Amino acid sequence: MKPKKVILITGASSGIGRDVAKKLLAENHIIYAAARRTHLMDDLKALGAHIIKLDVTNTDSVNEAVTFIIKNEGTIDVLINNAGFATLGAIEDASLESIEYQFNVNIFGIARMLKSVLPHMRKARKGLVINIGSVAGYISPPIMGWYASTKHALKGITDSLRVEVSPLGIDVVLIEPGAIKTGFKDVSEEYLEKDAPSDDYNAMVEGFKRVLNKTYSKAPGTNTTVKAIVDCIHAKNPKIRYRTTTEAKILPILKSLICDRTFDKIFIRQIK
Repeated sequence: MKPKKVILITGASSGIGRDVAKKLLAENHIIYAAARRTHLMDDLKALGAHIIKLDVTNTDSVNEAVTFIIKNEGTIDVLINNAGFATLGAIEDASLESIEYQFNVNIFGIARMLKSVLPHMRKARKGLVINIGSVAGYISPPIMGWYASTKHALKGITDSLRVEVSPLGIDVVLIEPGAIKTGFKDVSEEYLEKDAPSDDYNAMVEGFKRVLNKTYSKAPGTNTTVKAIVDCIHAKNPKIRYRTTTEAKILPILKSLICDRTFDKIFIRQIK
């Protein structure tokens, strides 16, 4: 029987966070499922998860949640930085408010989590940080530029952090899915409607919507991504990164083989 681990999952109210929480609860781990919308996690509570209200954009909220877990358990063995969303729209069209919030959740939210959890992992000289990245950390599709920029930044943060904490007994892993069936698409489309496109970008946005709908209609579920997360928790020496869907494996290789202008033309052709 594998030893129980104390695992904190942000963004656990839906998608990857919710599904990985269920899988880890079935393995009898001690799960702290954290999100702003705690009312959406009643099913996780029924399965034995500890439900925590946590807003990654608020430093006090983050610190209070981590302090509560340390007081109860004495440790956090695994931190899964899953909270995130996508602001969609042309670079010019996105409001500064939307851009700032995008970075506040996807990057500064992770910074808050790391600054709060890592001191406890360093003291214990053990721990595992799992950051949920994306194939968008390698490519920047039109109309997804601000979201992609956060995933590029997350890749850079993860690569640096991995080297910094490795001598301290802490592992850092980047999980990189492509499109998968979660609530991601619906939430992202809300932001696309919020920042209405200018006339010059309208045709491109409409083409992007068609591609987005087609992509997500064929997208796989969360199974391979959840399996990768669970596998790296079990692993004595986890991989540096886990690319969990076919497009996440193929697109970075394709990007490295052809010039940027050719890649741009592929995007343009898709969204015409």
